[in-house]
Amino acid sequence: MLVLLSPSKNLDFKTKSVTRKRTEPMFLEKAEILIDELRTLKPRQIANLMGISNDLGELNADRYSNWELNTRTGRPAALAFRGDVYLGLGARDFSERDFTSAQRRVRILSGLYGVLRPLDMIHPYRLEMGTALQYGNSKNLYEYWGSTIVDQLNRELETHRNPILVNCASTEYFPESSQKGLNFPVVKCSFLEKHGDDYRFMSYFGKRARGLLARHVVLNRTETRKGLKEFSSEGYYFADWRSSRDSFVFLRDERPTN
Repeated sequence: MLVLLSPSKNLDFKTKSVTRKRTEPMFLEKAEILIDELRTLKPRQIANLMGISNDLGELNADRYSNWELNTRTGRPAALAFRGDVYLGLGARDFSERDFTSAQRRVRILSGLYGVLRPLDMIHPYRLEMGTALQYGNSKNLYEYWGSTIVDQLNRELETHRNPILVNCASTEYFPESSQKGLNFPVVKCSFLEKHGDDYRFMSYFGKRARGLLARHVVLNRTETRKGLKEFSSEGYYFADWRSSRDSFVFLRDERPTN
């Protein structure tokens, strides 16, 4: 079983790493090609391309300038990303055995790196998958990565006893067009909050819940649909009547006060 996550814009490269374990991203050469292309853009062009402020354009131009193929000065991806999903994942309090479990069970999609494992060493960057960055005959990053990502997921799932992909990534990073190339079952997970007489998705809580589910899989060494249904962190519970074999819905009636 593999849990698929999206990266986050918020990064943390300042706090001390809590693990000595490290691996090298699988598609560094393809990442370097994109970096070289991004280095040809001026900060204002970067800002326009990504729809961000000029200050962020400057920041990311500096990041591309300082990016290097050598990963020894990088940071493990699971600790570098600090958005809502990764607050839920809580990798900072993983034991070394938990990091080993995460390395086998969690994958992070990336516009720059393609597919990342939690211990893959990365440098600061911003490049969302939906960015219309052109390179060669590729009009955007979806065309640039092509089948590379799904082919890698297929190779990895082949090594699992129960080859199931748990999709907790956003549509931007794992659209249905990508899923068509996958040779194994995909279970999509949704997280809904009590609202009036029904339930609805709320972005902040839903993103955090994706990380919480990944944490559940890591800490419990989860390998089956049954184990996935046992997820109950922070008040969530599996809603059998709203779920199907390939679409799991988790509900929450009341959020924790702390």
